[in-house]
Formats: sequence, structure tokens, C-alpha cells
Amino acid sequence: MRDALRRLQQLAERRLPALTRFRRPEPMPIELNRRRIYIVPTGFGIGFTVLLLVMLVGSLNYSNNAALLLTCVLGAAGAASMLIAFRALDGLALASIRAGQAIAGQPLALTLEFESTRPRSAIRIDLGDACQAFAIDASGKADVTLPLATRQRGWLPLPRVRVWTTWPLGLFRAWSWMHPEQSVLVWPRPESSGPPPLLPADEGLRPRLHRGEDLAALRDYRSGDPRKHIAWKASARLGQLLSKDFEQPESRPEWRLDWRELEGMDNEARIARLARWLGEAHAGGRRHSLWLPGLPIEVGSGPGHYARCMSALAALP
Repeated sequence: MRDALRRLQQLAERRLPALTRFRRPEPMPIELNRRRIYIVPTGFGIGFTVLLLVMLVGSLNYSNNAALLLTCVLGAAGAASMLIAFRALDGLALASIRAGQAIAGQPLALTLEFESTRPRSAIRIDLGDACQAFAIDASGKADVTLPLATRQRGWLPLPRVRVWTTWPLGLFRAWSWMHPEQSVLVWPRPESSGPPPLLPADEGLRPRLHRGEDLAALRDYRSGDPRKHIAWKASARLGQLLSKDFEQPESRPEWRLDWRELEGMDNEARIARLARWLGEAHAGGRRHSLWLPGLPIEVGSGPGHYARCMSALAALP
């Protein structure tokens, strides 16, 4: 069945290239022109046309010039609305697409940047089950953000998006398809639970960090304490020397996450475990490194380092 549909699609693309909507991915920017825009009457438009026909027959039958004039005016308004709906899409260009970050199974935010040489109103864009309306003002640009459903990690080609409008009267529906030649990277889904990473044996022997800056408490003066740490006001009030005791947080060991230490697990299970460890390290503010086949990542921390590590995991074959 699939082979038959594929052959029918290929035949339609060869014989009717201007009428079929089956278009291959194309590089950006993508600009709509008259060969790519389709127009059909809406249900309301069909009802409006039937009403005009009844009015036309009645006005001609009874020789009612006023009714005939009204019918012609309404018909002209309907024809003008078809032209306006076409011009709402003609010349509209998709300039670029920016992708957010998401774990497999979560929606990924896509931001589509549209450009136009003139203002446009009441344009809608469909991506899967999501629909978003937008307009372009005198600046000539508009950003539209839509969620893209994801299922598995790795590079995900962007699907076709449909741009359409029924403006201004809702009598006609004009639409077109855009299929950008671009892929987005989806992060792997972490495993739900599991063991913590193994730490080197010498991690517990590391000294404490330097003296902190947050005041923890006051204590009795000890010989050798710096004079700047003496609490003079409190010492004068109590009649004895007191020193300020600052917090001295213990160093947090670095997590050295290594693909080679997860032998006996298949690739997807390794990726899921490393993704969980990366998430835990990022949430806890720990410095961490990641070793992957052909791509060792040095020690770091922060959102940028976390995104780099997760993207490297997602791009693994």
C-alpha cells in the first residue's frame, strides 16, 4: 500500500508540479509566490454564493433594480475579498528558524521569523496540532513560536508548516506550504533512577576551599587571627576579644563522567545514564567533565557547559 501511494505521489509531482502540495525540503529563505498559493471558498463563502444566486434570480424575475444593484455590490465585495486573501500571503517570506532545547518526549520551541515588504494581518500558521496567528507591522518582521513534538533523541528534520488566512471576510481560504530544509537537535531522555557516578579514590583527601566571605558566628580570639577579623564592637560590649568566624565550605568533588566506565550496557542505556548524571551535576552546581568516543569535553559548569554535553550525547550515532 505504501509503495503504491509513493508511486502515485511521484507521478503527481512529475505530471502536476504546480498543483500538488507534495514538495521536497527547500533552503531558506522561503518566499511565497502566486504558483504556491491555493484558494478555495469556505463553508461560509459557499453559503454566501448561494445567497447571491437566489438574490440575482429574484431581482431579475421581479425586475427590481435596487435588489440587482445590491447583489452586484455584494458580489464585487466577495471577489475583492478573494484578491485580498491572496495578497495576504503573496510575497511572505520565512527568513530563519531558531530552535530551543528539549529532552526527547518534551515539546521543543521553534521560533519562525517572517519578513515582508508591507504590513499583513490575520495570518495563521499550523505545525502539527499547534496553530498560531500573527501579523506583520510596519517593521516588516514577525516572530512566531510554535511547539514541535519530539519522540527520540538526535537530529529531527523539520516537518512542513502550513500558512493560511481567511481575511478579510472569511469567504475564501488561501493557504500554502513551507518545508524548510533544516533539522533540530533533540536531547536524550535521562533514565529515571540509577546509581551515582564513581568518584576517584583520592577525592576525599582534597583540602577545604579558601575561607569564605559569609559571616557564620563569633568565637573567642585565638593567637594569630588577623586583626581585620576581630569584632571590635562586640568585643568592647562583652569585655573580651572576639573574632569573626567565616564559613569554610568543603570542596565538592568534580564528576568525571566517562563513556568507557559503563561497559556491559547498550549505547542507548549508556546515553540515558550519562544524561541523568549530567542533569544531577547541573542541578547541584557541580563541575563535571564528559568523555565520549572521539569527543572529550573538559571540566566546566553552568548552563552553557550542560547544553554542550547534552548536545554531544544527542548527536551520538
